[in-house]
Amino acid sequence: MLSSLQDLNWRSFLARPQLPPPPPQALAALAQQAILITGAGGSIGSALALRLGSLTPPELVLLEASESNLYALERDWEAVGAACSMTPILGSVADEALLEEIFCAHAPRIVFHAAAFKQVPLMEQQPLAAIKNNIFATEALTRTAAAHGARVVLLSTDKAVAPSSVMGATKRVAEQIVLASGGTALRLGNVLASRDSVAQVFEREIAQGSPATVTDPAARRYFLTLDEAVNLLLNAGSYPVPGTLLAPVLPTMHSIQDLARFMARALRPEREIGLKITGNRPGDKATEDLWSAAERTHATSLDGMVAVETPLLPKAQLEHLLASLRAALDSRNIDAALTALRALVPDYTPSRAVLALAERCGSMVCL
Repeated sequence: MLSSLQDLNWRSFLARPQLPPPPPQALAALAQQAILITGAGGSIGSALALRLGSLTPPELVLLEASESNLYALERDWEAVGAACSMTPILGSVADEALLEEIFCAHAPRIVFHAAAFKQVPLMEQQPLAAIKNNIFATEALTRTAAAHGARVVLLSTDKAVAPSSVMGATKRVAEQIVLASGGTALRLGNVLASRDSVAQVFEREIAQGSPATVTDPAARRYFLTLDEAVNLLLNAGSYPVPGTLLAPVLPTMHSIQDLARFMARALRPEREIGLKITGNRPGDKATEDLWSAAERTHATSLDGMVAVETPLLPKAQLEHLLASLRAALDSRNIDAALTALRALVPDYTPSRAVLALAERCGSMVCL
């Protein structure tokens, strides 16, 4: 019997070839630059940090808002014996004074921006928190990086495509901010075994002998391994064309029901684990896409990745709408914030839950 997610053979579930690793020239280019990672203590951020540590760039700065996550990353760093200089910094990417200190002291040339709120149902309940963290922290980072001649690589999500959730809409705005500054955005699907992912939920339920909870029998997703996600970020970090939105080429989506059954067979083969259908949560979609019908894809020099030609708001309009959104955030006006968010992302379809929240609370804070 397998004991944990780390022991699972994800290749047998995905039933496709592994996405190609970065070419040596991409890794060599990254090894010559000081690098900042935000959200460095998260699943993807920490895996990226450990991989970059093996490349020995001149300096690696790791910014993380969670004390426990940063502490765990320091322990992992010591365990692998990475050779490059690593500077852990406890703080928020929304802290512009801290960002200025980091860029002045360490002069990173490339920034992997992995810090974000990502839990869809929670962000439907806390839209202002999602807006502040996913949009305005990204704006602060992008502005500071541009002032110091650094390039931002945004870790985005397929939920930014024709979003049905606040989380997806805020990530779509973050894409526009980064692309407008000449940075790079990378859309990923669901990363298997990442922290608080559906795979971790299934692991806990299966360990307890409980039915695996599936929101919708029709739910399907594009899945990646953590190693593939890191490889894609390394490729995006070396991509030479400014202002590019990238996405992996994945042949098929997989059923979330099939994922639950695969994990149950692998983790508890001695007993039958059932499924419990709970119904979609606010902001959920049955399927996600890596690009929309309004976007076009083009081949790139990177194996397994395409460039996505995406509609962008004119810079003056983007700035005007962001100012309106900022005013709504500062006044804690959920209704006005939702109106501004919909103007920034015209193909955003809010859930009934967040519309009801906006109607109920108006300009009042609902706790």
